[in-house]
Amino acid sequence: MNLFGKLIGAFAGAQQELPTNAMLIDVRSVGEYQSGYIAGAVSLPLGEVSDRICSVVPDKGTPVIVYCQSGARSASAKNMLSDMGYTNVVNGGGVGGLAIRLQKQICRF
Repeated sequence: MNLFGKLIGAFAGAQQELPTNAMLIDVRSVGEYQSGYIAGAVSLPLGEVSDRICSVVPDKGTPVIVYCQSGARSASAKNMLSDMGYTNVVNGGGVGGLAIRLQKQICRF
């Protein structure tokens, strides 16, 4: 993704209202997730979203917040989930900014 797309993705998450009691989905690679993830988040790398989302979030009305490192991959994940019929998906942007907004700890393995 180009620089403009990354900037748009990063700022998209910072401007949306976050749903309460949402399922947190980290769409970064497994290695990135292990290096630091938001408490309570589920690892679902972007390349696996379409294949595994139904087992992670079976109810398409469940509030979901997707995030990554900068907001670009989570923007792709949000679009993918919306196309699959998920109705309450928010791009949370980057892991650091979202952790601050949610007032949640970043955990590490």
